[in-house]
Amino acid sequence: MAALLDDDAVRTALQDLPGWDRDGDSIVRTAQLPDFVTAVGVVDRVAEDAESVQHHPDIDIRYNTLTFRLSTHSEGGLTAKDTDLAGTISQRITAAGG
Repeated sequence: MAALLDDDAVRTALQDLPGWDRDGDSIVRTAQLPDFVTAVGVVDRVAEDAESVQHHPDIDIRYNTLTFRLSTHSEGGLTAKDTDLAGTISQRITAAGG
């Protein structure tokens, strides 16, 4: 089980996660990639990252625009699992030109 982050911890974590915003019990980031193939490639790499840590984002794909939503549903809110994976997702987006 992962410990829920309090509001202060979430705010602090988001300072180090540009582009991520809190939406209730989730954090969300939307990113535009150069094209559809690049966007799907990011999704593929994030899927591998998520599997490796057994924590999975909700992902919305709209051509070259991706929206990632993270929450630890089993805990009913945000945990370090979410902020850690958000950092990994951000690195994937940046590496792909987003």
